[in-house]
Amino acid sequence: MSADGLHDRQLPAPGVWSPWRTVLGFGVVSLSADLVYEGARSITGPLLASLGASALLVGVVTGAGEAIALVLRLFFGSLADRTGNYWGLTLIGYALTAVCVPLLAITPFIGAAGLTVACVLILAERTGKAVRSPSKSALLAQAAGQVGLGRGFGVHKALDQIGAFSGPLIVAGVVAVSAAIWPAMAVLAIPGALSITLLLWIKRKMPDPPVADNTVVEQGPIARNFGMDLPRPFFIFATAAGAATAGLVTYGLIGFHLAEERIVPVAGVPVLYALAMAVAAVAALASGWFFDLWGGKVLFALPVLVSLVPPLALSSRLPLVVAGVCVWGAAVGVQDSTVKALVADLVPAPKRATAYGVFAAIQGGAAIAGGALAGYLYSRSIISLTIIIAVVQAAALVLLIVNTRAVRSGSSKVR
Repeated sequence: MSADGLHDRQLPAPGVWSPWRTVLGFGVVSLSADLVYEGARSITGPLLASLGASALLVGVVTGAGEAIALVLRLFFGSLADRTGNYWGLTLIGYALTAVCVPLLAITPFIGAAGLTVACVLILAERTGKAVRSPSKSALLAQAAGQVGLGRGFGVHKALDQIGAFSGPLIVAGVVAVSAAIWPAMAVLAIPGALSITLLLWIKRKMPDPPVADNTVVEQGPIARNFGMDLPRPFFIFATAAGAATAGLVTYGLIGFHLAEERIVPVAGVPVLYALAMAVAAVAALASGWFFDLWGGKVLFALPVLVSLVPPLALSSRLPLVVAGVCVWGAAVGVQDSTVKALVADLVPAPKRATAYGVFAAIQGGAAIAGGALAGYLYSRSIISLTIIIAVVQAAALVLLIVNTRAVRSGSSKVR
């Protein structure tokens, strides 16, 4: 057992929550926040289309949004480890989401500026994700390490997905009743305020973050502060995960396809997204459980799932589209839970926030490239898009196999 593992397993001080209650507490906050941003995300494509966006712009904006949510974590992850201000960064990030999403309700009423403002708000909300995620993941890993990283992240993700499932249904209901998208964005102000209130309350009940361990980090060159000293298998895995991210088309593009091809009514787009989120919850629990049994080999399924999405979700037949959306949800569930568990297993605790930031930056670069490519090829050749993604996922699978062998050789983590 590693030194940081021994630290992880210390009993909580009197008056603070146990590890499982800490995991569940973060899950409740994520549930509330996901009502907000996943509700909006479920209808981003149709919203932008209603404001005059093209398929290329939808692909670029949604891809850039994911890139921002990932790339900027490089800075905020390092900042969290160097300052120990995990809670402050977490609060700021959630606040950005709670404010920016409801403001999308004004975009249909400001004329030609509406599309620009909507794009800015979408990107600002994703910036909030970047601010909070490394800090939140480091705090969560500290608790999950005591109950099993796979199970801890899996249970958290399952709770998170309850919000991701409910948010799109709320949006779908409001859109169906009002025959407009903007009222749904306004309604999301309620769970946004609730998420901040819950986070402030839960902060008082959770164990303090390991500031002493995480802030005593050598202050060497900038490269060291930004994770260049992380273990080699970590970078192999991050590259493989980046390839998977590049290949996983955004739901913004899928939603655009559903609306433009009139495969389902506009109100049906968030309903299908809710279905994907339900599948993601099950996939997170299952893959997390198997991760604690088998280790990183469970992630071999991820490139396979990603490669199946384009030929299914971007088809013209509803049964295939539904199957593709479910596969997309399963891939998202694995990416957002078990992938993070393996990152925590590959690096020592004092460098986890930095590692999450570097990992996300690699994914972010892949996301913007993948989003732009998917948007470009969508209107030209879905067959070409499918083939290119399949080739990239084959490379990702090879890297995952190489990483598993490197971990098995004993070089995965600084002990």
